Amino acid sequence: MLRQVAEGVLIHESEFCQSNAVVVQGRAGVLLIDPGVQGHEMACLANDLRELSQPVVAGFSTHPHWDHLLWHAGLGSAPRYGTARCAATVRDRLSDAGAKARIAAHLIPPDIVEQVPLDLLGLIAGLPAGTARIPWDGPQVRIIEHQAHASGHAALLIEERGVLVAGDMLSDVLIPMLDLNGTADPVEDYLAALRLLEGAADDVDVLVPGHGSIGRADQVHARIDQDRAYVLALREGHVPSDPRVGPSAKPGWEWVSDVHNGQAQRLAQRSERDGTPG
Repeated sequence: MLRQVAEGVLIHESEFCQSNAVVVQGRAGVLLIDPGVQGHEMACLANDLRELSQPVVAGFSTHPHWDHLLWHAGLGSAPRYGTARCAATVRDRLSDAGAKARIAAHLIPPDIVEQVPLDLLGLIAGLPAGTARIPWDGPQVRIIEHQAHASGHAALLIEERGVLVAGDMLSDVLIPMLDLNGTADPVEDYLAALRLLEGAADDVDVLVPGHGSIGRADQVHARIDQDRAYVLALREGHVPSDPRVGPSAKPGWEWVSDVHNGQAQRLAQRSERDGTPG
């Protein structure tokens, strides 16, 4: 079910990890950002848009992880975009015939794998490097590209609506998850991305994370500060006092502590091997 969070901006929440698909209404149809996870959810979204007489005229994937690269035939064949780095990463990961089978076997949880359609996975076009806004006939959507979490990750600022679509950052349930494979300094990359988001925060009335609860204007800086505190604690090898980790975690999200422990271990190994932080 679509829920309005700002004028002309609606979300559709998935059962999987509280994933948020974002719909932005334009003049001739909608921009659809990170459309969803399970096939029946995307079919429901497509049906809701048909009932509103709002065809999808453009799509956007915030980053190159499988749950943000999905699509459903019912959503149509509009152009789907990502940053140049995002699209290049997707092409590389899907370059051989066995890629989708590996994703299904190793990345998608087994309890939903049969419900995730992979036939249209990752069919995105990379926007030219440095593109500032999504090309479409609707409210201006500024691309805030950075290298936190994944190569070519982009947050999107819907300027006329005061909405920040944060991708997999600024969540109330997920800790910052660093790109520990694709970058030389994942900690600094994450801190730099938070500074970029902080630069836009004063213009934000509504925050939409890729996973988790919608935040309002008074929560934007608080979530940035919380993510920064977590990353700094991780860099220093401290146990973070973070409600998303440990016994205070939201019921059903206890596994986030395992993510934290894995990150802490890998960063410690990197530091020991290279003699450098992170």
